[in-house]
Amino acid sequence: MKTRTDLAALERDYPTRPVRIVEPFGPGGGPDLLARALAPRLAELWRQPVTVHNITGAGATAGPAHVAKSPADGYTLLLNTSAQAYSAAISKNLPYDPMRDFVPIIPLTTQAYVLVTSKVTGLITLGELIAVAKAKPGELRFGSTGIGTGTHVGAEKFNQAAGIQAVHVPPAPHESNAETIVSAVTGRFTYYLVPISLALPHIRDGTLVALGVTTIGRSGLLPEVPTIAEAVFAGFDFPIWYGLWAPAGTPTGVVDRLAAEIAGILGGPDLREWIAEHGGEPMSMTQPEFGRFVESECRGAAQLMRAAGV
Repeated sequence: MKTRTDLAALERDYPTRPVRIVEPFGPGGGPDLLARALAPRLAELWRQPVTVHNITGAGATAGPAHVAKSPADGYTLLLNTSAQAYSAAISKNLPYDPMRDFVPIIPLTTQAYVLVTSKVTGLITLGELIAVAKAKPGELRFGSTGIGTGTHVGAEKFNQAAGIQAVHVPPAPHESNAETIVSAVTGRFTYYLVPISLALPHIRDGTLVALGVTTIGRSGLLPEVPTIAEAVFAGFDFPIWYGLWAPAGTPTGVVDRLAAEIAGILGGPDLREWIAEHGGEPMSMTQPEFGRFVESECRGAAQLMRAAGV
């Protein structure tokens, strides 16, 4: 058990050794890319190694489970998507509590999802997709990166807005984001809500068709693709967001320092440019504001999924 003197020294001197950033979706995904953009900048600031660890599996919950069991000292951090909040509202059998076992540190970026379908479906507009789904209620299938992830919650929100019924197809055990994209390309499911950065290569080579983006405004990466709001459902807005968490019990001084210093890095022109190139925008909140935001997102996801019968 740490004494007050130990905690004071930890808060004053942090970090004095390497820091690990855990991300749960695997190499090449949005969280992985963002973590690897952030790590060298933190390493330069702290003069300590900062490494990224891909801990995947269990529907993107293996990484959070690992961090939840790690010492609450600021040396193991979790970089996750909005799924961190959504899973708290949906998943009942997790080996950790996504809200109680973590302290939110800072939001990082936000960006649009894009709703895609394989070229093999022959669908090219949202209207066509909705018409087919209504003609065949409960027959179409939609993919996700796991129950309670943003790709799942956002697709359920789309289904409710469209008034359609479809079957959710979660990934197979240990299936990576890249493998789920392949499933979308081959037509294993009819449609898939996916971060733009992951879908973009397949949209550009023509194997995936972009039907609509999930934010109110169009994406600079896909300016020709309409938003779901302008195409069919006024007001539809469902961005993906990324944030950083530490295990519950991490000293307040360490959390405050992490929040302040990462906010400074996010505000730097080089990282802002990198984020923009990847279709995102920095988010700006204080640590307490981020905590309230996560709680609000959890409540919203719970209401949405109850309405979907999940």
